[in-house]
Amino acid sequence: MSKSPTVIPIQPASLFQKQAKIYPKSVDGWFARWRWVMVWLTQLFFYGAPWLQWNGRQALLFDLEQRRFFLFGLVLHPQDLIYLTALLVLSALGLFFFTAVAGRLWCGYACPQSVYTQIFMWVERKAEGDRIARMKLDKAPWSGQKLLRKGSKHVAWIAIALVTGFTFVGYFTPIRTLAAELATASLTGWEAFWVLFYGFATWGNAGFMREQVCSYMCPYARFQSALIDRDSMIITYDAGRGDPRGSRSKKADPKAMGLGSCIDCGLCVQVCPTGIDIRNGLQAECIGCAACIDVCDGVMDKMGYAKGLIRYSTENGVTQKLSRGQMFKRVLRARVLIYGALLGAVGIAFVASLALRSPFHVDLIKDRNILARQVEDGRVENVYRLQLMNGSESAGRFSVSASGLPGLMLVGPAELEVAPAQIGSLPLRLQLPAEEAMQRQGRSSPVVIEVSRLLPDGSRQAVSEKTTFVVPR
Repeated sequence: MSKSPTVIPIQPASLFQKQAKIYPKSVDGWFARWRWVMVWLTQLFFYGAPWLQWNGRQALLFDLEQRRFFLFGLVLHPQDLIYLTALLVLSALGLFFFTAVAGRLWCGYACPQSVYTQIFMWVERKAEGDRIARMKLDKAPWSGQKLLRKGSKHVAWIAIALVTGFTFVGYFTPIRTLAAELATASLTGWEAFWVLFYGFATWGNAGFMREQVCSYMCPYARFQSALIDRDSMIITYDAGRGDPRGSRSKKADPKAMGLGSCIDCGLCVQVCPTGIDIRNGLQAECIGCAACIDVCDGVMDKMGYAKGLIRYSTENGVTQKLSRGQMFKRVLRARVLIYGALLGAVGIAFVASLALRSPFHVDLIKDRNILARQVEDGRVENVYRLQLMNGSESAGRFSVSASGLPGLMLVGPAELEVAPAQIGSLPLRLQLPAEEAMQRQGRSSPVVIEVSRLLPDGSRQAVSEKTTFVVPR
């Protein structure tokens, strides 16, 4: 009798590799202090900018309801979307340029994920202690003291997250109005939703996900290898000087023991917010925060060795033993020059376009219901609607004129007053004399509508809009 085959159950493959929790150790040093400088600068701007006033209104406001963007003295409308596109292009080129020169500077010092993680970790250390204390606390059974420490940490985290969410919404709803609504518990449903949503995202990303965002969610880590080369300034470990690794006393001679400068203390791993070992080379998870440099320099000082075992350098600089001057000379290479030239060209074009930008915009819409009609005395009339967007901070009176055809007349109101940063509308009726219309039967002819504004200094600003005048058969 044949034996039945043994059935081996197939375990479903996991789509996510669970990782051990990372407990970054606090570190002090030159780069750590620079990171805190950037935390203060970015957060002073983020939390403070919505409260700044300009000409009696919020200086930075993205008014989606009225479809207006206020950037200090600049007022933008949906028709100015090209400027947003230019800003995105400038941001991308800037990222490419600085990455090619010095790696992930943005990630280490100014990325919101890094900045808020830094803030949240500071709160965590104040509530639970440094690395060893936090590890012991997590392993300890629940008690009143553990509940107090964990609870106080989360209360502080949630408070920071809610203030962050409130400030974020304050860029889209005037923040002083938002504060008054919050004080009287009269927030609208959408305002409350976005405050809570952005606050929850801040609490989750900076409090729990941290390195997971950098390792799995951020695309920058994936394409940074295409932006750097062997002459890009990155955080490197000098294996030629540090290996072979091994512990030793401060008085021991490493050469006599056949050892390099690395004492294999593991502190560079303990301070890393993403938990990598920089001694294994540059990795996608490295955010360029330089915490490993600070802690390694401290160890080298204590051992009496020269600093710089882990340092900002280039791959060619480490392998070819290049001096800092020689590495700087290689900065001006092809990709850096290309990125820099593109960044400069787009930046100059952007600034020039803003400087030459007209303070008002005109849209001319032809009435499709009445393409053309004949009125008294055989004259032919076309009807249009003129929309005028006043992008200045003062009310303006605008006059309208038409040209392009002999005898073309503008019938009806020819002036329009528009409030500051508002949109006005004016119906336009253009008429062509009968004799001229007879010569243009069945044709559409180009005409020009000019809108002008008299400024207080006596000068005149004008914008011209082209359209067509139709004469039916």
